[in-house]
Amino acid sequence: MIFSANESKDGGIAIPYIPKPLNLSIPTVKQSSSSSQSKMTTKEENEDFTKNNYVTRTLLNESELPPIVWSNWYKEINWPKAIVLGSEPFIAIYGICTTSFVWQTAVFTLLWGFLTGLGITAGYHRLFAHRSYEACLPLRYVLVALAAGAIEGSVQWWARGHRAHHRYTDTDLDPYGAHKGIFHSHIGWLLFNPRRKHGIVDTIDLARDESVQWQHRNLLVLNITMGFLVPILVCGLGWNDYRGGYFYASVLRLLFVHHATFCVNSLAHYLGDAPFDDRHTPRDHFITALVTLGEGYHNFHHEFPSDYRNALKWFQYDPTKWTIWIFMKLGLASNLKKFPENEIRKGRYAMMRKTLNEFGETIVWPKDNGMLPIISFEEYQELANKDVGRELVLIAGFIHDVSNFIDSHPGGLSLLKSQVGKDGTTAFYGGVHNHSTAAHNMLAMMRVAICKHGGEVEYLKKRPENFHTPTPILG
Repeated sequence: MIFSANESKDGGIAIPYIPKPLNLSIPTVKQSSSSSQSKMTTKEENEDFTKNNYVTRTLLNESELPPIVWSNWYKEINWPKAIVLGSEPFIAIYGICTTSFVWQTAVFTLLWGFLTGLGITAGYHRLFAHRSYEACLPLRYVLVALAAGAIEGSVQWWARGHRAHHRYTDTDLDPYGAHKGIFHSHIGWLLFNPRRKHGIVDTIDLARDESVQWQHRNLLVLNITMGFLVPILVCGLGWNDYRGGYFYASVLRLLFVHHATFCVNSLAHYLGDAPFDDRHTPRDHFITALVTLGEGYHNFHHEFPSDYRNALKWFQYDPTKWTIWIFMKLGLASNLKKFPENEIRKGRYAMMRKTLNEFGETIVWPKDNGMLPIISFEEYQELANKDVGRELVLIAGFIHDVSNFIDSHPGGLSLLKSQVGKDGTTAFYGGVHNHSTAAHNMLAMMRVAICKHGGEVEYLKKRPENFHTPTPILG
């Protein structure tokens, strides 16, 4: 993109050394005409797109429930979930204020929170929702049992919604839809009845998994046992802290595990950067990873969902990845899936290039060579001699107007003025001073014409090691 001499993209001052164009004709390239081919009308194209696009077709043909407003909000609340999730913080605060602190209970709370959280991240998420690795049957039973202690629904329900989230990210068929706001993606989708059904997904593998079906049939018993009885009994029988087992190891733990999981749908779509793809909302950030047992490198995960890793680098926090790796070393897991490194590098490269291109759009570039007139050396000399107020210098086949720069020339005014109307190529390319890349770039901004049959730089042929390659000139 080319800006004029007095404006820039951000409204600031543009590069001051851009001369006004010469009043000469610009050569035109004659384009061959091609026969027009019959094309689909816009209406036909839209109809064809709608017919073959499931999301568009569904959104058009399946009506959405009325929006939630002040007059109907109480009717649309999912009261069982709202009561459970809404009461957790108050029960936890009451317990903290009325229950003595026991260090054994504190340690067990952290440990049980970590294990039940792993049931979600290593079990529900990476094993069952994404099939990023294979686990033996005993390990699958252990994971679904631990996940039941997090009380986040059955793995069949959880994985179905999560697969829909990946397939329909940031559309109205996404059950968590970050595009609807951070409150909705964090907890709103649970508190209120959905406005429409989320998109269809394939869950045949879950229906055929005996551990999944066992948990689904016994979910309530498992929720009570793993969510409350186990922590209460461990703390009570272990060091006589039944009360702490309930308020700390059960309720407070559930509060943290719930909202840590919710952060994968909310915070991981708002906080951080997008090193692999920025077409959707998922982001990578260490803080989110710290909160979610490694699920915070979410941009990578959405781009490569079947990879058992979320974090690629050894120093990035991803205990779920490390746990799966340990499972593999113990012979409990196998076929840990990784996306090819080459494809991952492609994603990084694409985003780095996009960032670089966006940066390049903020730069003022010289005119494309095709926009410059072509004149003879004699015409150049004539223009240089008769055009008063314009200082023209020929360098490497290009005619430059240095009028606005001559007073700022670091080598002095007289040296540059001595080359006006002449071929200053040798002087510029080392005959007087071997100019820097910055000098080459600045000189390119002063091009006003091309000299016919010019451009041979004999100095560069003899001493190519001294050649400073200027920044590529973009039109």
